[in-house]
Amino acid sequence: MYPYIPHTSEDEQEMLKSIGLNSVDELFSDIPEDIALKRELGMSTSKSEIEVARYLTKLSQRNKTINDMTCFLGAGAYDHYIPSIVDHIISRSEYYTSYTPYQPEISQGTLQYIFEYQTLICNLTGMEVSNASLYDGGTAIAEAALMVASVARKDEIIISKTVNPQARRVLKTYAHTQGFKIVEVDMKDGITDLEELEKLISKDTGAVVVQSPNFFGIIEDLKATSDIVHTSKKAGLIASVDPISLGILKRPGDLGVDVVVGEGQSMGMPLAFGGPYLGFMASNDKYMRKLPGRIVGQTEDMDGKRSFVLTLTAREQHIRREKATSNICSNQGLNTLAATVYMVTLGKDGLREVALQSAKKAHYALEKIVESGKYRPLFDKPFFKEFAITSDIDPDKITDRLKQDNIIGGYDLGIDYPQFKNSILYAVTEKRTREEIDRLSSVLEGI
Repeated sequence: MYPYIPHTSEDEQEMLKSIGLNSVDELFSDIPEDIALKRELGMSTSKSEIEVARYLTKLSQRNKTINDMTCFLGAGAYDHYIPSIVDHIISRSEYYTSYTPYQPEISQGTLQYIFEYQTLICNLTGMEVSNASLYDGGTAIAEAALMVASVARKDEIIISKTVNPQARRVLKTYAHTQGFKIVEVDMKDGITDLEELEKLISKDTGAVVVQSPNFFGIIEDLKATSDIVHTSKKAGLIASVDPISLGILKRPGDLGVDVVVGEGQSMGMPLAFGGPYLGFMASNDKYMRKLPGRIVGQTEDMDGKRSFVLTLTAREQHIRREKATSNICSNQGLNTLAATVYMVTLGKDGLREVALQSAKKAHYALEKIVESGKYRPLFDKPFFKEFAITSDIDPDKITDRLKQDNIIGGYDLGIDYPQFKNSILYAVTEKRTREEIDRLSSVLEGI
């Protein structure tokens, strides 16, 4: 293996001698002869640093990224602008090496930004308490549903079919092993069928999960949903939201929602081929002691100075395993910091501007695409930054044609919703320009 591994033949002999062996073959004598590789590895000769750099660059150029193409793909992960200060801050060595703040006396920086993150998430959602974060939006939904149903001491969880299909699958996986029953409520014109929900709610219902804006980008009526859910004693409403949308929409906490969750990737995290992302969770005080993960609190040290500690930790690493409310959730520390820097950098006005631009550009894109008459809106409902288009053209044909013009097209809804054949979900963020949207419309018209 030399020089891929920096041990010379002399080094190998010295190590073998120290353990009383004569050869490397003798070291691996336990491997049966009939499966042992009896030749050298098929590797090329060693390369210099400049050759390796050139080879890896060539490999990387085989990928196409959002830096090379215009992205109109959403469905849970979005191409939002990331201020340069985000990468600058999270790249500092004192941040990117930190993980779990077990010892508060040496973890004040980590604890402080988690505390600030929790405060910002509470302000954004209108809730009273937030945890330190979870893996992603899907696990946040699952963890919240199990928590709310457990507190209610009921085994039925109702979830709308307008919730992200991937998140619904995650919830079913969790629920199967925990003994919870999952009931899916159908949709009507792209939103949750509240009449059906009203019929499904029963004394066994512990939690109801909806998404707004939902998977189709449509804004759901959280207030009406809350009124229906709370007719069942102890049942709680969980709303999965796009944090960017809260720059212009009413806070879920002001609409009667009990727990707010969502995917935080839009707040300062790159698409990065699918992760790592950040799931956020906030609730009212009722669930404070059952929130999975960690909650950082503010206190004073022995000198009366402001300081931070892990106030509540319902995670098995901190308390008895049988008392833990979650055994797998973790604080995505670096992602939490990225979201914190993003929210602080933009502030209220900046977040509102991002939301407004995304919404306005999405509505402009819809108008341009349907002008030709080849494409029609799948739904006629208020939407935020995503909308569904239907036509007589196969989605794969559309996707392939857009790629030829360096455009990443939308999401084929037929994958998860067979009834919506030849329908595509497009996402438009504040990054998209009029020229890019016009080009998308022009290419679609020519197909």
